[in-house]
Amino acid sequence: MKLKRIAYSSGEPAGIGPDIALYLALAQASQPSSAELVVLGNKQLLQDRAHQLGLDVSLVEYDASRPPQHWPLGTLLVAEHALAGTVTAGELNPANSRYVLNLLDHACRGCLQGEFDAVMTGPVHKGVINDAGIAFSGHTEFFAEQSQTPQVVMMLATPGLRVALVTTHLPLSQVPSAINQPLVESVTEIVASALKQQFACPQPRILMCGLNPHAGEQGHLGGEEIEHIEPAIRDLKQRGIDVSGPWPADTVFQPHYLENADAVIAMYHDQGLPVLKYRGFGNAVNITLGLPFVRTSVDHGTALDKAGTGAIDIGSASYALETALTMVTE
Repeated sequence: MKLKRIAYSSGEPAGIGPDIALYLALAQASQPSSAELVVLGNKQLLQDRAHQLGLDVSLVEYDASRPPQHWPLGTLLVAEHALAGTVTAGELNPANSRYVLNLLDHACRGCLQGEFDAVMTGPVHKGVINDAGIAFSGHTEFFAEQSQTPQVVMMLATPGLRVALVTTHLPLSQVPSAINQPLVESVTEIVASALKQQFACPQPRILMCGLNPHAGEQGHLGGEEIEHIEPAIRDLKQRGIDVSGPWPADTVFQPHYLENADAVIAMYHDQGLPVLKYRGFGNAVNITLGLPFVRTSVDHGTALDKAGTGAIDIGSASYALETALTMVTE
């Protein structure tokens, strides 16, 4: 099998993103037999953080012209990016917000141009980026815009459960007006296609949540199910997609239903993700479906209070790397 090259965007420099890169270099799971990991970041920052953590890691300069190769454990391949301001573990500095976006831009361009086979992203801090005067709502939206992809889907996965979202980072008050039949159908089609092509599910089975309590209770608790979700399900079934619902969100996540499903589609962020994170936090992955390249991410934030302390778990990062590799080799 051809050796794959996967980029890791190390994210907010004051958070645990750099720490994750260092620990991955020392973990057996960080070097799958068919992948080369390239860390997008700042070499001096990584050296300083390694010293702070007491880790013996060898940093090697990345050369894009060289074919991917296997590296010994304890070796970290670094694609250098300059910082704009000082970095102290745990202390946000808005001056480095552009640095964070430069990492993401390199990852996106690299994937589109064939330099990388996939990208795994470390955690970023949306608040400090916006405080720097840069409009930014998240990785999902950034990669969609940069790749000119009209529709993407956020899906989180942990062993035994996948949850995709119809809407992502919206205030709860805006969710009902955002739900419509074309959106529900396009999200479901993207999920079904990804399950077939990248997750070895030849006949994906999808459960769809309603928006309202009890899935609207025949219109008594809201009309979105009747007006938008149920018609979407009927049309999707006619196109051969195995989707059922709308199911009440307080019912559908029971083992009885999940054991016969490949994914659940939730209408909004906090409808589906609390269940998934309760089940698999620390061993879950965030995946952007619909992009022209594979993008996975850790399932947690910057954890500023843990940066530079060594008190972190790289389980999610290892799973995100493993998932990215699986998706590009299916």
